[in-house]
Amino acid sequence: MIAIRRARPADAPSIGAVHVAAWRSAYPGILPDAYLAKLSATRQAMFYDNTIRASAAGVHVATASGLDLGPAGGPTRIVGFVTDGLARPQRSGPAPAEGEIETLYVLDDWRERGLGRRLMRAAAAHLAAAGCASAFVWVLRQNQSRWFYERLGGKVAAEATIEVGGAPVTQTAYVWSPIDKLVQATSAAP
Repeated sequence: MIAIRRARPADAPSIGAVHVAAWRSAYPGILPDAYLAKLSATRQAMFYDNTIRASAAGVHVATASGLDLGPAGGPTRIVGFVTDGLARPQRSGPAPAEGEIETLYVLDDWRERGLGRRLMRAAAAHLAAAGCASAFVWVLRQNQSRWFYERLGGKVAAEATIEVGGAPVTQTAYVWSPIDKLVQATSAAP
């Protein structure tokens, strides 16, 4: 069974491991290999533990259990997550929207099952409940998964160059305004 729920501090190690696995899968050839090799699930877990404990942050996980883990089943496993909150300060100019979806990662073996859409729905609902009338997400321009945000109706609103692991990379901001467009898009069947 696949479930989406709010993250708990005990989930931080699994979230950190998903983060590292997703980056190592999505960003070879985009980010420096040495940088990807040095990613630490333990450091990411500490970051996500703090994020989960922050009262304004929204952190939701996708869990798999039972037969979704194979014929033998097994313990519940975190296979994806999303984080959101009020828009972070931008390097130049105002944020493209009031709320920001900061991260969305799903393990490779669990993609194409509607988990990303369900996680985005949880983030959109959290942001809307926090009073955000619009939402955005930054996506590396070379990330092949950017089509996902386009299919959910995200509109390109900005581009910026940032440095990750010593390499300049371009990121694109996708915006949903009003946020109801994201809520409606994620409510549709995958």
